[in-house]
Amino acid sequence: MEEKTIVCISCYYKGYNFMNEMKRLGNKVILVTSENLKEKNWPWHAIDEIFYMPEIKPSVWNLDHLVQGFSHLMQTRKIHAVIALDDYDVEKAALIRETFRIPGMGQTTHRYFRDKLAMRQKAKDSGINVPEFTAVFNNDEVNAFTNQVPAPWVLKPRSEASASGIKKLTSREDLWEALNNLGEERHLFLLENFKPGDVYHVDSLTFNKQIVFTSASKYLAPPMQVSHEGGVFRTKTLGPHSVEYKALEKANAQVLSSFGLMNGATHTEFIRSRDNGKYYFLETSSRVGGAHIPDLVEASTRINIWKEWAKIEDALLRGKKYKIPKPTGYYSGLIIALIKDKEPDYSQFECEEAVKFLPIDYHAGIVYRSEDADVVQEKLDQAAEKIQAEMLSILPPKDKPTS
Repeated sequence: MEEKTIVCISCYYKGYNFMNEMKRLGNKVILVTSENLKEKNWPWHAIDEIFYMPEIKPSVWNLDHLVQGFSHLMQTRKIHAVIALDDYDVEKAALIRETFRIPGMGQTTHRYFRDKLAMRQKAKDSGINVPEFTAVFNNDEVNAFTNQVPAPWVLKPRSEASASGIKKLTSREDLWEALNNLGEERHLFLLENFKPGDVYHVDSLTFNKQIVFTSASKYLAPPMQVSHEGGVFRTKTLGPHSVEYKALEKANAQVLSSFGLMNGATHTEFIRSRDNGKYYFLETSSRVGGAHIPDLVEASTRINIWKEWAKIEDALLRGKKYKIPKPTGYYSGLIIALIKDKEPDYSQFECEEAVKFLPIDYHAGIVYRSEDADVVQEKLDQAAEKIQAEMLSILPPKDKPTS
């Protein structure tokens, strides 16, 4: 079997299972990562070569230097695929593919999975429900938007991979103060209508334009709320026969088809409006979900998204067929919270339903699984109550959690 060479790009510590599976399948794995991640516990047994990039600021590299370094790499190595392991790496990987004519998502399509303004415009043009939005390039257009769409509004970074940097605004005065404070970075943001409602995430795998796996879940504490107010992050899976799941599965398929996704893993978020019950597209990304969502998905389905994504990429490189294993039908829940101690005492949370305790410094993280959705909800509620009463920290974490 011919060995294929895959370059994985990641400015965060993640993708252990992906690289491990790629190596198991008989491929050569090269990792390009940030210099400050040298000491992380990478799957060294699976990595044939590793190269480091200095960060200009968190997650940001000098792209000219990245291209120059890759040029030297290409002189003595035949590269078959370039994989972005994190949302922040999608742009880097697309640039490399375009520059060196390597198959995969290019710079045009990547914007629909990275730039929130581009993805909203594409969704709107495709007839997909999105909250009312506007670019903030032009003052008259911003004023026209605020005349037509009542507050509150949300000012969002176009290219952030989480809820960080989002501002909720309730008046024009606050809006213009926020825009003016952005200075030269104003064009990197967009403005949209704030729609109260339940937030969901859909995690899926696609092979040759066909969605071969879907998991739909509901945030019990949305990332934006946790990012701004602190507290406990929780999410739970939905049963595949539920009305919510079926609506989300359909909406997700429409998004991925409209955006032109060919292959790989995606993490897409929707909100169900409290006012009218409609589902609205929020954002998508061509990567595995963060915040240990793969652990949630694996608990309910026995499908490891990282490993199956690696199998998809391997099948594409070798011109083989791919078939995903049949998923199981459990319900699962995930809870993560910033706590005072570096290592939590998990003994008080041990029970039959607690299938995984996550090793994250200064965080408590637990995955629950049951055949009964109500039991999962009950365990999440009990854990949240205990963590908030006895363990929760309101101080910034000393290290950002791996995701």
